[in-house]
Amino acid sequence: MEKLKKKWGIHSNFQFLIICIVFAFTGSASVYVAKPFLVWVGLDRANFPDAWWSGVLYWSMRLLLIFPFYQILLVFFGWVFGQHRFFWAFEKKMLQRMGLGFLFRSNS
Repeated sequence: MEKLKKKWGIHSNFQFLIICIVFAFTGSASVYVAKPFLVWVGLDRANFPDAWWSGVLYWSMRLLLIFPFYQILLVFFGWVFGQHRFFWAFEKKMLQRMGLGFLFRSNS
């Protein structure tokens, strides 16, 4: 716990607890919120054959489609729980590592 607190630049155990709660809510909520979208695009396990690769394909597609919902909800729940600054910085750092840092560069 102390290593994470140091890495994330937080000082109190309460703030650490809030951050863990936000991560937990975000994971569950993103799957719940994305479910109607997945139904709309027809992503259902029954639509894939019973081959070994179909499970890998299904779960890969599911994760890729849920990911944008997770990103939005992470910042939202961070704001709701008073940790917007932490989660906005966390989000920018994660997207930069994924090669999407151009979204946050200023033109000045």
